[in-house]
Amino acid sequence: MIRKTLLSILFLAGSWTVQAQPFGKLVQKMPGIVSYTLRDSFSKDVPGTLDKIKAWGITDIEFSSLFGKTAPELRALLDQRGLKCSSYGVSYDAIDQKPDSILQNAQTLGVQYIRIGSIPHKTAATLEMMQKAAEVFNRFGKKAHEKGIMFCYHNHGFEFQPYENGTLFDYLVKETNPEYVGYEMDVTWTYLPGQDPAALLAKYPKRFRLIHLKDVEKGVARSDKGSMANEQSVVLGTGQIDWPAVLKAARKSSIAHFYIEDESKAAEQQVPQSLAYLKSL
Repeated sequence: MIRKTLLSILFLAGSWTVQAQPFGKLVQKMPGIVSYTLRDSFSKDVPGTLDKIKAWGITDIEFSSLFGKTAPELRALLDQRGLKCSSYGVSYDAIDQKPDSILQNAQTLGVQYIRIGSIPHKTAATLEMMQKAAEVFNRFGKKAHEKGIMFCYHNHGFEFQPYENGTLFDYLVKETNPEYVGYEMDVTWTYLPGQDPAALLAKYPKRFRLIHLKDVEKGVARSDKGSMANEQSVVLGTGQIDWPAVLKAARKSSIAHFYIEDESKAAEQQVPQSLAYLKSL
């Protein structure tokens, strides 16, 4: 009996040691994924797509859509598979005009973060645009904070227009309450407008809470338009981004969730390759 007990203890200790092993040196836990990466698959078969994600070993998802499900239905599908939705992506208009329903969905999903992907715009960013956004972000962020949820803004490239001694993105960060408003860095939409993602993370180490790991094909020109052809979204480590520098800076920041976002139509083939690259660092 004593021998069996000792063997059980050794087995459990060994299991814990295996589970405690980090994913990689720079990305220490298995990264999550943005639902947009598998948008076509999700639109056809939500349960099957969740199974696919779980088969990759990913358990953390940022949903940018409910894909025809109600929040309780999606939460049930996640719970059945041991998956979690840590971040819920909604629109700017939604947080401005129907904050209560957004917060209700977020609480049902069990998220820690609500984020929006961009500020509506038809022109280059303006000071007036950022002033209005700061007011909306602070207002909604306070309501989210009261529910135990952090609001984050995901940069989309156009925010880096020069302003005073910095950019309009700097203005937005300065004018938003750090208690209520965090940021999600999209690495590609930081890099293509001419910014240094690692330097920006170092500049605001306590403001960035989430990050989209997305690479851009070599040869694609710098631009602040926040879009590129699907095929220009490539396997991490094969494009233009200096990932070791970005990830080292991210480790020194307040980023809690790393999400792979692959906009390519070949994402199902590319995501496992990106995971292998991150693990190798």
